Amino acid sequence: MSIKNSIFRALKGAAIGVAIIIPGISGGTIAVLLEIYEEMIKAISSLRKEFKKSVLYLLPILIGMIIAFGIMYFPMKYALLYIPLQTISLFVGLMIGSCPKMITDAKKNGFKMINLISLIVPFVFVLGICFIPDMGDVDLSIDMPIINYLLLFIVGVVASCTLVIPGVSGSMFLLIIGYYHPIFSTISQIKTNPGHSILVLMIFAIGLLVGFFTIAKIMKVLLEKYPRATYWAIVSFVIGSIPAIYISFDYTKAVFNIITVITSSICVVLGIIGSYLVAIVTNKKEKTLSKEGK
Repeated sequence: MSIKNSIFRALKGAAIGVAIIIPGISGGTIAVLLEIYEEMIKAISSLRKEFKKSVLYLLPILIGMIIAFGIMYFPMKYALLYIPLQTISLFVGLMIGSCPKMITDAKKNGFKMINLISLIVPFVFVLGICFIPDMGDVDLSIDMPIINYLLLFIVGVVASCTLVIPGVSGSMFLLIIGYYHPIFSTISQIKTNPGHSILVLMIFAIGLLVGFFTIAKIMKVLLEKYPRATYWAIVSFVIGSIPAIYISFDYTKAVFNIITVITSSICVVLGIIGSYLVAIVTNKKEKTLSKEGK
């Protein structure tokens, strides 16, 4: 059964890996929708105290993410190039379809009027990010100033927060501050300029790891000490990200006609159906585990 669980988590990790590629889609949001977010946060935060247990839980997810990212990077780039609106609409449908279940789960922790703050602030924050103008691409070439290496580390730290916090897209953040295209260009230049490309990616990755573990510990504390407010904030982040995806979308890349509208609408419906199917599979798995535990 542990092998089945690992495969199941790897598939969920794969979905997160694909989401990371798309600007506007949050990996944290997909983790919430697939109902592995809280366990991931606990495992990441407990790496020192329960190393083996945490690694066994996280490793399949990480492997799934890496494999999916590697396999789907270029197909998703082509999809975003030729059918961008349909592509993001599929993920929007997944979010819409998962919202009722998320709200139901959040209600289990209760709701007080003070939690309105937890609902309003994240929603406004996610939408507000969409209206921040792009700063233009930064220089990550071999001739870039030394200060850019330090800034790259800092950007990695901050970007990692967007990976942990649901509803906040790391790709969107990198686009706004001008690091998205340079970083992904660096990935494509590994064959032609391996030394500099690997150095740039390593500095960015170290920043990601430092920030990732730090914010994960903070989220664990919030989930344990303030579960009600934190759960409603997560719901707000995810709901806010739905209009945010369309607001931040670059409409100059899409061809608008009746076919685009129809196919995008179909993709939303397919996403909703997909979320429903995921919920069925997850519920069956939970029932199986509860029976085995008796």
